[in-house]
Amino acid sequence: MKNNTVIDEYISAFPEEVQVKLQEFRKTVNKAAPEAEEKIGYGIPTLFLKGNLVHFGGFKNHIGFYPGPGGITEFKDQLADYELSKGTIKFPHSKPLPLDLITKITQFRAAENLKKALLKKQK
Repeated sequence: MKNNTVIDEYISAFPEEVQVKLQEFRKTVNKAAPEAEEKIGYGIPTLFLKGNLVHFGGFKNHIGFYPGPGGITEFKDQLADYELSKGTIKFPHSKPLPLDLITKITQFRAAENLKKALLKKQK
């Protein structure tokens, strides 16, 4: 994981209990896609790998995870307990983060981005 002070600053703006969850989330997605670069995109922490990979952000009642529509569609059955929209998953603060699922979704998105980049390169 690359040291990214901008993301550290983003996380430090939240209450302690949310900071802990955001750091846990950050560690999980970075471990799932170690070749990805951290940055701020759309005002929230983002992993970038041949394009935007996943975004996540802290909110009053939940952690928002933005793996894009493909990341949600692929794991829809495993996400039944969470509020979803087209490109968003809301993990409420009242429940533990599903770290294994977050890892799988991030790895799926990394494979999607790498495949897309390869196809683009072949054209």
